[in-house]
Formats: sequence, structure tokens, C-alpha cells
Amino acid sequence: MPQRIEITLTENLVDAEGEALRHKAKNYFDIDIDTVRTIQIVTIDADLADAQVETARSEIFTNPVTQVSDLTPLAVDFDWIIWIGFRPGVRDNPGATAVEAVEDLLRVKLAPGQAIYTSRRYCLKGATITRQDAEKIAGEILANDIIQQWAVYDRSQWDPGTGIGFVIPKVILDHTPEVTTLAIDSDATLARLSDERSLSLNPSDIPTIRAYFLDPVVQRQRQAVSLGDPTDVELEYISQGRSDHCNHNTFGGRFYYRDLSTGESETIESLFKTYIEAPTLALQKKKPWVVSVLWDNAGVGRFDDDNCYTITGETHNSPSNMEAYGGAITGIVGIYRDPMGTGKGSRLIMGSYGYCVGPRDYAGDLKPKLHPKRLLDGVIEGVRDGGNKSGIPTPFGQVMFHPGYLGKCLVFVTALGIMPATVDGAPSDRKTIYPGDLAIMCGGRVGKDGIHGVTASSATFSANTPAGHVQIGDPYTQKKMHDFLLEARDEGLIRFITDNGGGGLSSSVGESARFSGGCEIQLEKVPLKYDGLDQWEIWVSESQERMTVAIDPRHLDRFMALSRLHAVESTVIGTYTDSGKIHITYNGVTCAYVDLDLLTSAFPKWEFEAVWQPPERRGLSEPVLGTPIDMAGLILDLLARPNICSKAWVTRQYDHEVQGSSVIKPLVGAGQDIPTDAAVIRPVLASQCGLVFSQALIPMYSAIDAYHMTTCTIDEAVRRAIAVGGDPGHLGGVDNFCWPNIQYDPKTNPDGRHKAAQLVRACKALERMCLAYGIPLLSGKDSMYVDGHLPGRYGETHKVSALETLQFSVTGVIDDVRQCITLDSKVAGDRVWIVGMTRDELGGSEYYDHLGKIGVNVPTVDPEAFAEVYRRMADAIRQGLLASCHGVYRGGLAVHLGLVAMAGELGMTVDLAKVPAGDALRSDTLLFSESAGRFIVTVAPDNQDAFAALFAGRPAACVGEVTQAPELAITGTDGKNLATLSVDAMKAAWKRPFGDLI
Repeated sequence: MPQRIEITLTENLVDAEGEALRHKAKNYFDIDIDTVRTIQIVTIDADLADAQVETARSEIFTNPVTQVSDLTPLAVDFDWIIWIGFRPGVRDNPGATAVEAVEDLLRVKLAPGQAIYTSRRYCLKGATITRQDAEKIAGEILANDIIQQWAVYDRSQWDPGTGIGFVIPKVILDHTPEVTTLAIDSDATLARLSDERSLSLNPSDIPTIRAYFLDPVVQRQRQAVSLGDPTDVELEYISQGRSDHCNHNTFGGRFYYRDLSTGESETIESLFKTYIEAPTLALQKKKPWVVSVLWDNAGVGRFDDDNCYTITGETHNSPSNMEAYGGAITGIVGIYRDPMGTGKGSRLIMGSYGYCVGPRDYAGDLKPKLHPKRLLDGVIEGVRDGGNKSGIPTPFGQVMFHPGYLGKCLVFVTALGIMPATVDGAPSDRKTIYPGDLAIMCGGRVGKDGIHGVTASSATFSANTPAGHVQIGDPYTQKKMHDFLLEARDEGLIRFITDNGGGGLSSSVGESARFSGGCEIQLEKVPLKYDGLDQWEIWVSESQERMTVAIDPRHLDRFMALSRLHAVESTVIGTYTDSGKIHITYNGVTCAYVDLDLLTSAFPKWEFEAVWQPPERRGLSEPVLGTPIDMAGLILDLLARPNICSKAWVTRQYDHEVQGSSVIKPLVGAGQDIPTDAAVIRPVLASQCGLVFSQALIPMYSAIDAYHMTTCTIDEAVRRAIAVGGDPGHLGGVDNFCWPNIQYDPKTNPDGRHKAAQLVRACKALERMCLAYGIPLLSGKDSMYVDGHLPGRYGETHKVSALETLQFSVTGVIDDVRQCITLDSKVAGDRVWIVGMTRDELGGSEYYDHLGKIGVNVPTVDPEAFAEVYRRMADAIRQGLLASCHGVYRGGLAVHLGLVAMAGELGMTVDLAKVPAGDALRSDTLLFSESAGRFIVTVAPDNQDAFAALFAGRPAACVGEVTQAPELAITGTDGKNLATLSVDAMKAAWKRPFGDLI
């Protein structure tokens, strides 16, 4: 008989969760709720005596100081009750943790199939709340029907004795697992199977797959293991491995590129090999600090003589678009596993985020699965829980709004780790596998969650997208696994380690088996969350918190003993071989027998037509504008725009102080409320050596040219790192591409050729910038198909493609963190300098967007010239010549002069006539141009001459002075006062858009 515990806060305490719900109901739907009481429900479906449940209630689930609880429904006054619980099969992290706590306290072991489930009921008081209101709150704020179930009760429906009753979301699969053989008598048959099974096979791959299974040699080998036609396990494995997500077919494809502005044409055999691999390998030879790139889960750089750092980046767009919280938390804990699976394994030291979503106040006709407001809140909370609950700091992030992301949001996540330079006397970045080594799966169990994740992310989102690829990450389980694997690493027990991410075991085992030359896997040994999974589901499930580890059989006992000590489940699931085959059995019967090199050979390249038309041929032009009358009001307007204004409400949800390594915080200045240019951490606390981290997102420039979007994005990320004290000689990059579908189709994707050309141009820009700035690409990722098909007001379908987007991240070593500086002006009397040239480059700017324009004069980058300026800027910081330094980014000089003043809570005078400019420019152009390569610095009078000498011959000029009076006073090019704004007024405007969320 199930039992229940209900817990709530004592009446004298503020219910923070209830208050948050009350606030959201008002903010989202203008529903007035007087009070909300939140009650946690713990349902125990296990053979425990009443006395044992009572002990658990008092000793585990109830804080006697702040909470009250009972084994019967708590009596709380309400007008409406909303109950929210998980659907069967969805990961219930608190419930799983409760099982461990109960077993530890009571010294019992719950039998297979027994579990503890958690849910909540929200008791709403409010005279004006209707059932429709309560259902709207339940279905559009509290629950996502993909992973949760809910119910609404009024007073007449509520039974105070039984409450909601007992809802047991147990998975019961009345199904006997079996392997299915699939006939592939024709290409059409295999294409049909691909559609029916959501395999997302590329049409050009289908003949190759059939040819393999029809090969007489292959058929004879298969007959020897009692196989004929391909099995569902094999086709699922091939579809995972050949997905664009796993195999990067787009970046490895053949592009026929034509530039209509020059008439030139060229064929590019691989974007990856040409523009990413080649420059990185060339730079690696010149950069002795580059340890490992291009092959492992993350890139590796030298931190000091004793340590290396690791870095990688990823996106989790498709699942986050459907279930924001689950998709985002899975994304962040998933990217955390990549450094854990790099080399012999690294300790996690920080994470970052980048979110691109539709306008938060969107009120148009399109109906996305999740409104941008709810989607963003869920994504923020998912990444927050993934980092905060893992004990990993999150000191940097960005948020971008644009209608193009209504179709599919972008959720970028980045992770850094650190590991000893050597492990057991060998370099820590090197790993291999020998025939006879054991294949071990560590961490979580396998369920239906996460199936077809990589194939779903390799397709556009539509009503037919399967929901099964949505998962819920468990940071608690992963933290235990993280600590266990580090200890096993330090004892020399790990030969090879990799993440179970996209494709699950099919990817981790399939890829690691290449190091030994084959494997034999017994699927019946894989621990399952519940019975009834088919063999193919076990093989491709992406259930979270799992790593695949190869060990020498001699170390098995010690490895398992450590695993038990850390309460981590580890299971031998097979053996690595040198057979050349992926050989999978289930209870002794072969269900897959595939050549190991099938996925890396024989398949034709994907092919793309790429045709570039310059913006003028696409109907774009530079607008003709009148002279602004109220410049002060215009500056305040720009400060209040969503892509510029304060997003401290996001930043403050992330713990950046855990681990005690934060040097430059995410929010700086006198009020600790202005976003930093870049983060600096000190991962080895005994050393003053640090890591700088920055990233940039400027997708708006893609509307004009993705080439310049890319150059400006990389330049901004580099400039951000330099602004806090980064060393331009030690900067590594991470490129994360998110691109709409580039395959041309006259009906469904008529602009595919243009999008393909944009991708080619972005890659050309990436190569140029990395070579000019000396930035090897330590890691990177491409996430294609950021398109959505959304219903409109009348049920019609609209295709919405996201902007061509690159997030570029930069990290590097800072020898002494005590030399780092921040952006806030420090002392009245310091001189204000502008470094870098301002040009007539308003195309794609925030200023033009504010006026409803686009333009064509997109900012351009001269990387060779800029690189010299950056070296001098780094020298100035090392010499202690600067009081503050801040890059000029989105919004131009006006916005960023304002941020410097607001951060220091001091004023400044600025004479626009002295700003370095290529031509005579109007005042609004000088203020709002987004020209790259620029800094605002403040310099003490005593350092003025030395700084001027350092920048002799470079575009740099003293334009004003820091003042005690807290106001920004701007003089126009005609010598007259152009605008005077108080720091208070600027800060009020800057905080106003999301001020109620702080």
C-alpha cells in the first residue's frame, strides 16, 4: 500500500516558490492571486512499515524549524488547488535522491520496482481566480505536458481525507523485448522505414547502407552469427552515427560556392578540413601551450607546469525548444561530461551560457510550443540547477532576443575543466584501449528518455517531432560520478573514458571501439530504469549521467570498490576486441554485427549549392536619416532596449562563487550591477595564475553578411578577454555554429543556397580571424536545422528560420590575476581615452533596429591592424597604466560610455570632436556606430604620457575626463552640448525593462 508525506513551510515564513508563482501569474497573464502555499508531496511506493515512514518523515523530509508535515493531506486554506507531478518514465531527481536517503537512514534496500515519487500541490487564494485561470497557470506556467501531468481542484472536488489520492507514475511496459529484422529490398523501402522509425536518414546515404548489407562478403559473415537482413539495432545505430549531429555531414560536405558579386566560383570539399582543421593544426605548431585539439571530447591547453585546462561548447536547442527546463539542464550537465571524458578526465571548474530566444513580450500571431517568456524562464532555471546543484560556478553568460528564434531557440552551454598534466606518469591527455579491456558503463540507468535525440536535433521542429528525446538531467548523480571518476583516474585505474551523450552507448562504445579495433557488448547487462526496453532502445537511448570507461581487467575489483564507495552504479557491459566489428548480443543471441569502419567510409559526401548575393542585390540599402533632436532621450531609449538593458535578473540566479575561484565577477562596479567584459577565475587556489573566459553573440549582422557577423563576433570575444587583462598570445577559441537548413528546395527552402553561402562565408571569416589573431580552435560544434514550423492565428503553418548564428568563446591563461582590471571608472580626474577607429558602420546596429532599419554598412574588421592594438593594450594593463578598460560593443560609444559611468557611479565629459574617426561623421554616427576594435579606457594623469607614448601612431585619443558629478556630458562635433544624462537616469532606463524580475 503506497504511503504519502506532505510538507510545507510554517505559516510565519514567506513561501518563495509560491510568491514566484504569484508573480509569474500576474506577469504572464495578468491573473491576480492573493496568496500561494506550496505543499511538497512525497509518495512512497515501497514495502515500508508505518513506523519507518514516520521516521523518514521526521528525520529526512522535514526541517523542524521551518516546516510542518504529516502523513495525511495538510489542511491549507484555498480557493483552487493545482497538482503537478511527473509523467511515467520522466526522471524524478528529488525522488531518486529520496530513495538513497531512506535506504541510508533505515538501512534497507528497496526492492526492484519500488520507488519514491515527488509532486507538488499549489493552494491558491484569490476571489477573482476562475477555473480557466487555474488551468492556464497549471498548463502554461507550472507544467509541460511532455514531461508532467496536472490536475485542478476547486473546493467541491477536494477530499480533505484523501487529497489527490495516490498517483504512482510507474513505467509498466507490457512488452517482451525482441530484435526485429527489417527487409530493405529497395531504396524506397529503406526510405519508408527511415520515416516510420524517425531515423532521419539522408536520401544519399540510403543506397550505401543497402549496398553494405547486400555485399556477399558481409552476408557470409553475418550468416556465421545467424543474421541476414539488417536488424532494428543496426539501422538505429547507423542512423545515430550518420546523423548530422554526430557525424557533422554538413561541415564535411561538398559546397559548390558562387559569388555573384565577383562572378567567381569554387568547390570546397570540406568546410571543417579547410577552414577549421587546417588553420588549427598550423597554429598548434606555433603554440606550445596547445596540448590536444580536434579529436577528443574537449580541447586541452597548458595551464602551468603541473596542470592542463580543458574547454568545449555545445548547444541543446531542439529539446529545450520543447521542454525548456529539461532540455537546458540536460544540455548543461551533458556539456559538463565532455571535460570529464577528455583525456583521462578533468575536474570541472566553470560553465557559461548563451540564450537566443524570441522577444520576451511577444504578442504576435505565431504560436510557438512555448511562449518565449516561459521558454526563457525554463532555460534559465535548467542551466541554473545544472550548475548550482553540481557545485560548478557560472560566471559568464549572454541573452539575445530576436523574432527569428521563435521557431527554435538556441541554448549554448560551455564547460571548462582542469586536470593534472600527467596521470600515473603519462600525459593526462592521452588515452587508448587494448583488446581485452573491459567496457564499463558508469552512472545513471537507461530508459526510454533520450531516444532519437540526435536525429531529432538533425531535423527542423514540427508537430511530428518525437517528444521522447527530451530528458531531465540529474546533477546530483553526475556530481557523485564526477568525484568517483577523478579518484579512479588518480589511482591510474582508467585507460579510456568518454561521455554517453548524443546517441548514448551507440556513440560512446562505437567510437571508443575504434581505439582497440572492435567490441563485444552484452546488452542484457546494461542497467535499466524499468523492464521492457527493446534492444535498439537500450543501444541508442541518451538517458543522462552516464560515462563509458575502459579499464584493464586487473583493475576491476578496485574500480568497483571505489564505485560502491561513492554510491555510483558501474557495470561491465562487454569487452573491447580487435575483430573489426561492433558485435552486440542479448542473452547470447546476436542482434548487431557491423563493420567498425562502416560509418567512417564509403558514404557519399552531402552536397550543397551555395550562391552569394551581396546585400544590395537583395534589396538592402543604407537609410537616409534626419538629425536626431533629442539625443539624451535617444541614448536612454537605447539603454532600455532588450538586447542592451540590464539582465542582472538572469545573472544573479547563477552561483559564481562556489569553488572560491572567482576573480572578476559577472557583475562589477560600485553597485555590482554592470556586466563584466569577461570572467576571470583562479582554478588552482595555491597559484596566482588564472583563466580568462569571454564569449560573443552578434547574429543581427547576418541579415547583411555572415562573413562580417563572424569577424565581428570573434573580434568582440577577443576584445572582451583583452579588456580584463587577457594575453593575446595565449587565447584559444571555441566555435559554435547554429544555422538554418541550407539544403535548397524550391518549395520548402527556396533560400537554401543563400544560407549555404552564408555558412561558407562565415567559415572563410573564421579561418582568417583565427590565423590573424593566432587563435587555435580548441573545440567547437555545429548545430544545424534551427528552423521551426509554427501555427498561425488561423491554423496555417509558418516557417520561421533563426538567424545564422555563431557564438565564439575565448579562453586563455593570465600569469598573474592581480593585474586584471574591470570596466568601472575609478577616480575623478582620470582621463577618458577612446582606442580604435569609429567609422560609418551602422548596418545591423541597435540604433538602426530601433528605427526599424537594417542598412548595409556592417562593421568590418582589420584583424592584422587590430592585433597590434590589442598587444599594446595588453602591455598597458600589465604595466599598470590603466584605471579601467571596457570594449565598445552593441549600441556603440553612447551605450558603453554610459556603462562605464554607471559602473563607477561617477560622471565624465566627452568631446565627440576628439574621437578617432575615419571621416567627418555626424554625432549620431559617432555615438551609435558599432565599429569593431574599440576600447574606452580611463587613465590616471600620472600615466597619461606613458599611455600616449605606447599608442603613438595608433588610433587613440583622450576625449574627456572622469568627473565627480555623476553625469555623462557629451559635446557634439560642433563644440556645443549635445546631451547631459545623470547616472541615475541612465541606470533607471537601463534597468527598467526587466526591473521587476530582479
